[in-house]
Order: sequence, then C-alpha cells, then structure tokens
Amino acid sequence: MSRIPGLVIAHGTVVNSSGRRNAHVVVRDGRIEQLIDAAEPVPAAERTVDATGRLVVPGGVDGHCHVAQVTGRFRTLDDYRTTSTAALWGGTTTIIDFGIPRDAQETPLAAVLHKKELARESRCDVALHGAVVSWDETVPWQLEQLAAEGVRSVKMYTTNRGTTMADGDTILKVMREMVRLDGLTYIHAEHDPIISDCTQQHADDGRIGIGHLHRTRPELAEEISVRETLAMAEYTNAPVYFVHQSTPGAVDMVTEARARGQEAYSETCPHYLTLDDTVYGSEFPEWYACCPPMRSPETVAALKVRLAGGAIHTVSSDHSCYDLSQKRERTDDVRAMPHGLPGVETRMPVTFTAMASAGSSVEDFVEVFAAGPARINAVPGKGIIAEGFDADLVIFDPAEERTVDGAALHMGTDFSPFDGRTLTGWPAVVVSAGRVVLDSDGFHDPGAVGRFVARTGFREHLASAAVSVAASTPVTVSAAK
Repeated sequence: MSRIPGLVIAHGTVVNSSGRRNAHVVVRDGRIEQLIDAAEPVPAAERTVDATGRLVVPGGVDGHCHVAQVTGRFRTLDDYRTTSTAALWGGTTTIIDFGIPRDAQETPLAAVLHKKELARESRCDVALHGAVVSWDETVPWQLEQLAAEGVRSVKMYTTNRGTTMADGDTILKVMREMVRLDGLTYIHAEHDPIISDCTQQHADDGRIGIGHLHRTRPELAEEISVRETLAMAEYTNAPVYFVHQSTPGAVDMVTEARARGQEAYSETCPHYLTLDDTVYGSEFPEWYACCPPMRSPETVAALKVRLAGGAIHTVSSDHSCYDLSQKRERTDDVRAMPHGLPGVETRMPVTFTAMASAGSSVEDFVEVFAAGPARINAVPGKGIIAEGFDADLVIFDPAEERTVDGAALHMGTDFSPFDGRTLTGWPAVVVSAGRVVLDSDGFHDPGAVGRFVARTGFREHLASAAVSVAASTPVTVSAAK
C-alpha cells in the first residue's frame, strides 16, 4: 500500500469563509490530510495539480435542488446521474434534494426513501430534506424515522393550494416536532389567499399568460407569509429557514427576528440577484417561469445590497429541470405551466459574478456557496478546507470570463435563463471526495460513487461547527484579493 498521498493541490490560495492562506492541500483517502504552507516544498503524491495564481475553495453545497420531481402532471426531465454530473461541472460537490410526496397517497417517509433509492446513481454526495403536506397522527413517528435516516429538515409550502400546501395547523405542529428532534423547518413563503385572489383577478381580466407572471404573485404575498411564519417559529422556538427569498423586505424581517434572538435564515437564488421582471416582456418569457417570480430592477438591486451586507445566509439554485417543450405547453396560463429553473450547474459563476459586482470578498462568496449551507443544514465534513474534512475542492481563476451557452450545459434541458451572459467564477478543476472529476481534459465520470450524507442535529451541529471554523482560520492571511 502506497504511503504517499493520492493528491496534492500545490501553490494555491486556499480560501475559507474565515480567511485565506497560500498552501499545499494534501489529500488522502478522500479527505484533507494536511495543509502545508506554500513556502514549504511540495510533498510527493500520486498526482499533483498546480494551482499557482488561482484560488482553491471548498466544493459547493447546494441546499435546494429538485431532482426527478413530480408535481401534478409534470415531471422534471433529470435523474440523479444527470443532475449530479451537472453539479460537478459547476463546482458543487454536494446537493440536497427534497422528498416531497407526489400525491395524497405517498407519505413523507415513503417520499424520502424513494429519493434515497434513486440517489444511488449520483456522482456527487447527496443529502435530503423531507416534506409534510398534511398532518395526521402518524407524522411524529414518520419524522422520527426521517431523523434516524439522517434527514433532519422538513419543508412546507404556504401556497400551492390543493397540491403541496400545508395549512397553518400543520406548520405549527411540524415545527414543534422539529424542535423535539433537533431539526430545521424549511418554508416556501408565499401567502396563498393573496396569490389565489390576485391570480384570479388577472385571469378574469384576461391577463394570465406568462408575460403577467410577476403581477400575479406580488412582493406583499411573500413578505406577509414570512411575517406569519416567523411568529409561529417564535411561538414554538423552532429554527426556521426561508427558501428563495426574493425581496429585501422578506430578508429584513429575518434580520429583525435574529436580532430578537430567533434562529432564522434567509436563502436566495442566483436568478433573483441577476434577473428582473423585464424578462417577462422579452422574446422568451417562458425561460423565467418560477415562483416567486423575478422582481423589479429596484428590488433586485436592494436584494444584492442585503447579500453584500451578510443578511442572506445561503445562495442555492432551486434547480428544477424542465425543458422548453414543457414550459411552452401552456404559456397562455401561468396556473397550468410548470414553474422552476435549471441552475445547479451555473450557481457558482452567477453567484460569484453577482457578489463581485457588489463588492463582496471571495470569503463572502465561500460562506454562501459552501460553508453556510453545510453549517446551517448540519452536513458533516463539508464547506471548509481543513484537516479531516472531505476533499471537496474547486480551483478557479476569478478573472477568467466565459459566456453561458445553455445548449452546451449538462443539466438535461435545452435552455438556461442565463444564456448569453458573460460570467466569472467558473471552475477549472473540481475534486470530489478526493477524485479529480473536472480538469483541462474535461469531465471524468467517477461512476455512481456519490454517498448519502446523514445529517446531524441542527443545534448539535452548530455547536461543533463553531469549533471547526476556529480551527480553519489561518494564522497568516494573504493580502491577495
């Protein structure tokens, strides 16, 4: 058995959310064995990758993906092989998918176990969220079983009446159970009565096609739902995580709740940082069908200010892989068309470009791209480049520009909402569990080697993560930008 490590990333600038240092990263058996000061000789290894002049950051953790998702009569066109491959192409080495019941007959536990079985084909590591639509006497037991499986978060929708929506009683009861199980409550926050009424008014006026999507789901609906949910979380003492926040008002409510001592978190998505509601007047408005919809240019600018100021804790893709034929079936009626955008592969460059334009540091980017999602979602071994952590690494040149070609991406669909945009922050080398899966020679399919990652308790993990962050903080921080 060889005594030399399998891989060394040499002469890179290693950037964690806590700081940076010039170092050689030594990898053995899928884990980071050692960080050696770059002034020291490069140790011998089976393979050495020269990262001179480039940044080395933790592999991305995408906390919000929908793989092989069935919603009504639509099913996303991907599977775990496709989406995990696209994730690796985009510098993401861990995805967190949702086990959402497909109909009233599928239980929360069955939905998660089904996704766990599908995930055997994954090329990258996978964790899962559960989901509850309606309460019955079996739900506490099912949530206990999910926790035993390492699924420590549950998503609920405050809208989508008749399909995935959970009523207020269900949300409150699930929050109590998640406190008991040391878990995290995920919320899609949009006020259903407002959206239903607003949508019906637009339908009555004949303004229900895709060009009017942004007017059928107003900012107020999101913000009222966030306020109500925060009140329930405060009442139950439940940690709460809001997915895809699209307005500064929603983010500010979470910030105010945190100032009062609540454990509350804001997630946004790359499209809410870069696209605005003028896209619904473009040649292809169906490219941008998602909920919440894109907001006004002023709202987008204010959301970026919140991100640059640290008020937003994670940026996730909300990846949903429909193609244009599905999108175009009912562009005449937003109630009948599938909503969701492909984005797992472009999350890194879109987020990096948006943050750089707002003056954020690379450390800030690492926080929302990898460290924050891993810490908040209690994913062990991820999000930090430090001894003992998984060898999930991305090497890139922050000055390199590429233009998005939606047809050349690998997500299993035929478009990207970012098509034609010039972005920085594209991965040059990706290492997943110690394997080089992307380099200048292209993608090297590792096979179905992705592991299911069992997550620990929310508060338990935060306590241990604080120690890990302290250990990863460099003694000497390079002045390089």
